[in-house]
Amino acid sequence: MLIGMAVWDTDENNRTSMTERTLRSLSQQVDWDHHRLIISDNGSCDATQAVYYKARNWMPFHVIQNGENLGTARAINRVWSYRRDGEHVVKMDNDVVVNDFGWADDMAEAFSRDHSIGICGLKRKDLAERPDSPEPHYRSELRFLPHEPGQRWIVIEECNHIMGTCQGFSSALFEKIGYLYQGGWAYGFDDSLASLRTKLAGFRTVFIPSINIDHIDPGGTEYSKQKEDDAGKQMSRYGEIVTEYRTGKRDIYFDGGDDANWAKEHP
Repeated sequence: MLIGMAVWDTDENNRTSMTERTLRSLSQQVDWDHHRLIISDNGSCDATQAVYYKARNWMPFHVIQNGENLGTARAINRVWSYRRDGEHVVKMDNDVVVNDFGWADDMAEAFSRDHSIGICGLKRKDLAERPDSPEPHYRSELRFLPHEPGQRWIVIEECNHIMGTCQGFSSALFEKIGYLYQGGWAYGFDDSLASLRTKLAGFRTVFIPSINIDHIDPGGTEYSKQKEDDAGKQMSRYGEIVTEYRTGKRDIYFDGGDDANWAKEHP
């Protein structure tokens, strides 16, 4: 799988240490003989650039230097432009520690065993989705992946939206819906829009709840408040886009615009 990580660390938002912890976690929990990582850097500070230099002692990866803050979706789309035929892709946040080895293999296994799965995510502990939720929109369903004799049992949690942190998109889904779409703003809603587009394309959205992760961003910072404020200002437009998708006025396939050509221009 091709794992993409968008990074925007500044001297003001103090996220360099989170990026370092995330990269160290990836180095310990992913088999890099079978998966690859590309970081899409949105103009981060010198301290984070130094982290990249150090982290290359832990694992192989490439860095795209965007030079400006493109936002999450556009930065990830530039990574995904390097996708090989048939390759699954992952959107990885830079503020998460995964505590179980082989999570990327489990994602790929889920796509292999159940071709109806479009998005397979790792579940944050603060999400509302659960099997006994009183709200139907957040009610999930636990089930086993299909398996052959001798294969491991893997439980997945099917729900309406796969929010945040770490999400794998199957190759088959990518062919149907294309790149991430965020409506022209820097942060907010690309996750929920991707889940909606996935459902409309006829695919399932699931978590692998057995994989333990820690979301290491404590929140409450000026950076997180600014992202929340920006998302709040776009809520009305977000609702309009959802309606456009549901009514068929907007095509669920997004070609990625100029960012989809990044790999051709930067081989």
